[in-house]
Amino acid sequence: MEAAFAGFAGAVTQLHWDQAAMSVRFEDLAPVSAFPVVPGRRWGPGWWWSATTGRHVVHGSAAMRIQLMVLDRDPEVIGLSARPVRLLWRHTDGRVRSWVPQLFARYADGTGLLADCPSSPTSGGDRAQQARGALEAACTRVGWSYRRLEPPPAVVAANLRWLAGYRHPRYQGPPGLQAALAEAFAAPRPLADGVAAVGDSLQVLPAAYHALWYGHLTTPLDEPLHERVLICTDAERGEGVERRLSNVGGDPEKG
Repeated sequence: MEAAFAGFAGAVTQLHWDQAAMSVRFEDLAPVSAFPVVPGRRWGPGWWWSATTGRHVVHGSAAMRIQLMVLDRDPEVIGLSARPVRLLWRHTDGRVRSWVPQLFARYADGTGLLADCPSSPTSGGDRAQQARGALEAACTRVGWSYRRLEPPPAVVAANLRWLAGYRHPRYQGPPGLQAALAEAFAAPRPLADGVAAVGDSLQVLPAAYHALWYGHLTTPLDEPLHERVLICTDAERGEGVERRLSNVGGDPEKG
């Protein structure tokens, strides 16, 4: 298995996969190949501003965008990039095959995830399934993982899209507001009640959504968000999220 990727000067480099996995920061690389623009298709390539890294990540489909949201909200993910590497290997029939996974995620323990974001389990056909076997074996060998990420349920996806609109640090509010929210929701209570207990809803509600995105506050995302949904503090994640906020900046595309 070989890995081809675009270096910082733009030149494509090719290394043995095991060597590349241990030495290359794929989370910092530009795409090794561009996402195609298909005439007549309703969805084209776009950019996702990552709350994890403070940088933009390109995406090529609605399915990929929602998976970026999921990974961006995962507190164990510390790096994200799109199509940073092309994997090449020789198939049993003697021909060289290649595959470019759509996403790369770096975890806090140093391991990596290569992933594709099919819109349905059968997307990609036989070629995608053959690549899956080769990439799973290659990733397992270096202690990583490869996955074809299944689209989340519609309600979860809708909730993520809503909360993602408040992911930027500007929505955390003035000093002390996040602490006040944590105190107000120390015990489960309806969203509207806790927000009203803290102050003006025009200022407090965006901060509450921001806290829900980062995990300061929690609620089941498999139920529609509304003013009476029960919210509570997740004290275990709060400290780590505060550290993440201090390292994030930029000007994202909201939503």
